[in-house]
Amino acid sequence: MKPRLNLWLEVEGDVVFSIWRMQLLQAVAETGSISGAAAAMETHYRTAWEKINEMETRLGKKLVDTQVGGQQGGGAQLTPLAQQLITAFAQFSQEVEKEMQEWFTAVLAPVLANPPNNSN
Repeated sequence: MKPRLNLWLEVEGDVVFSIWRMQLLQAVAETGSISGAAAAMETHYRTAWEKINEMETRLGKKLVDTQVGGQQGGGAQLTPLAQQLITAFAQFSQEVEKEMQEWFTAVLAPVLANPPNNSN
């Protein structure tokens, strides 16, 4: 048995950043476009665009710089803030996962390993 965690950040009850959104931004960086990122994440372009827009709106900061198509084609790249956010959130997530595993091992695992006998 292993504990799992879905971590996200909110502003006034609205999701600003999450593991999935971090992966979306990483996919933008890897593919060079929002459409490529959407395909890599197996989601619709509109969903990817909306999530990026939500993050930017709720943070009040730009995370993705886009270029409209032309002879060279369009594209997208992460802003320095987005790159820093990915690095910091990944580190934060890893630390939370590590702490959670330690607490699970210390607190919950012993109870699960030796459940009380409920034979009445």
